[in-house]
Amino acid sequence: MSTQNKDYANAVLNPFLKEVVAALLVHKPDEPLPYLLNWLEKELGYEGQLSEKAELHKLRQEVARLKLQTDHGSEDERSESAEEDTVEELPQKVSQPNRHRSAVSAEAYGNWNKKEDFIPRVIPKTIDTERHLADRLSASFMFSHLQGTEKTIVIQAMEEKKFNDKEMVIREGDDGNELYIVESGSLKCFKKISGEDKHIKDYSAGDAFGELALLYNAPRAATIIANGPCVLWSLDRECFNHIVKDATMKRREKYVDFLTKVELLSGMDPYERSQLADVLKSLSFSSGEYVIRQGEEGNVFFIVEEGHAIATKVLQAGHEAQEVLRYGPGDYFGELALIRNEPRAANVQASSDLKCLALDRHSFKRLLGPLEDILRRNAKHYEEIVAKAQKK
Repeated sequence: MSTQNKDYANAVLNPFLKEVVAALLVHKPDEPLPYLLNWLEKELGYEGQLSEKAELHKLRQEVARLKLQTDHGSEDERSESAEEDTVEELPQKVSQPNRHRSAVSAEAYGNWNKKEDFIPRVIPKTIDTERHLADRLSASFMFSHLQGTEKTIVIQAMEEKKFNDKEMVIREGDDGNELYIVESGSLKCFKKISGEDKHIKDYSAGDAFGELALLYNAPRAATIIANGPCVLWSLDRECFNHIVKDATMKRREKYVDFLTKVELLSGMDPYERSQLADVLKSLSFSSGEYVIRQGEEGNVFFIVEEGHAIATKVLQAGHEAQEVLRYGPGDYFGELALIRNEPRAANVQASSDLKCLALDRHSFKRLLGPLEDILRRNAKHYEEIVAKAQKK
């Protein structure tokens, strides 16, 4: 494949295909083809403009095309060029590059692609190492649900890998056959945006990456480079698919679907939202229970998932706290303490049974850094509301 074609695929096709896959995973239509036709019409602004006859004609054409592909699928296979890709201003050393998976879809099995009996690999480790990995997995979004035998299988299958400074671990667009958990060191994540490689985030001890290619059978969504010597734990595709995948996809899809409805996060692309979904923790509060208290140290950012809450604030010393704001699903709070490194500016109390998605300080800075300007503007709006309340 030529460099021009690869640039086009990375800049145009991959973002479009990710949107398509995200829409399918969220709505899970029984008939994907008609759903996609309607989805495309909505995206293009053509919804309602085609007659039923025209739609039927389009469907027949597409079915005929797909049938032809099925009948002659083996003739359509093409081997890709051995020409090496280059990533501008990025190191070129890559760990085990593969460049053959170009489709974006969940792994499917049937008579044409039978799922073989799973025989997990076992990589010997000391008892202390296994205990350490068990603790590391318990703190990770993707593995926290594992118990007993399943957790043991994953621990035994993990392999330690070491990378030098500026060594490329994965490259955007490559095939992906394993995910990684950072044991020590740090790494930088780059993504090609408008033809340029943009630094979008950093990874440190305890973070995981590389799972998108395994979850959706898709090319690597970003490039990850070691920022100094680092040690990673890798998990192979087969073990991930058999032990981890289903639970991870269900939870991620649930949170990604919710995050698309949060106005603050509307500018995030699907990749960024999926990364945010991975680190959110669900917390529940009973009606009347305090979520945060004025004057306390604040290290968590909250998004209301279900229920309602009120913000109260002591406006004058010696007086009771007064209500200044109300929160419902999709609203957020707790950002002031994280932005300004100050104590909590108000109380937030559940006014009904309440469920919130929580983001710790480290993840807040790492994932919501680009949104900090918006948060600061909204903070000024909050201060205006408080000032009005003080004048009453």
